[in-house]
Amino acid sequence: MGLMRGMVMALMAGGMLAGCTEGMFAPKTGKTGPGAMVEGGEVEKPGDGVAPKPPASARTVDQFDTTTEAEKQAAAAKPAAAAEKRLGTTIASLGDPTDPGFWAETPLVRVAQSGRLEFPGNGNSVQVELRPSGGPAGSGTRVSLPAFQVLGAPLTGLPELVVFAGPAG
Repeated sequence: MGLMRGMVMALMAGGMLAGCTEGMFAPKTGKTGPGAMVEGGEVEKPGDGVAPKPPASARTVDQFDTTTEAEKQAAAAKPAAAAEKRLGTTIASLGDPTDPGFWAETPLVRVAQSGRLEFPGNGNSVQVELRPSGGPAGSGTRVSLPAFQVLGAPLTGLPELVVFAGPAG
């Protein structure tokens, strides 16, 4: 009786989740990376600064990081200080390693914009796309794998970073 009851409950839960179209249960459809359709109906082209998604078989840091050395060097270039605004400090953790590129999801912005992260631990910085996390102030920031690597911050740590909005912010 207990086994049958457990199976029925599992089937019911699966049936309820099958209809989900948002959040972590949303279906992953469409192509991403070079050749993918982007906002506005345009198609991304190889070499346009958009790193391809890592392969589904990725297991190591090097396999997940699909950015080139040239992209890392460009991201590490510091913009003119007059073109930036300091937004504050945040505790960072590693974001989704399957989401390519240089980005940070943070409660310090309300709209996506260009920006920069600085790791006071070694002085390194990286230019990123600042994305709103939707979280409350003080909830921390999720940072992309390539950005963490350029910063030289520990992947398994919770480093404190300084966040700057770029000229558009």
